[in-house]
Amino acid sequence: MPTLFRFVITLCILAALGYGAMLALVILVEPRTAEMSERIPPDRMNIQNQ
Repeated sequence: MPTLFRFVITLCILAALGYGAMLALVILVEPRTAEMSERIPPDRMNIQNQ
């Protein structure tokens, strides 16, 4: 039983560390917003039925 208890505690600690890392990313990292544009060649715009 002590081995199972130690295993469960280890899993809980790893889960708490993962949760803390995700929470830190949400709080500390600010996303950059920018407009995106992509040129489309004119030959792809003219779709002809065959």
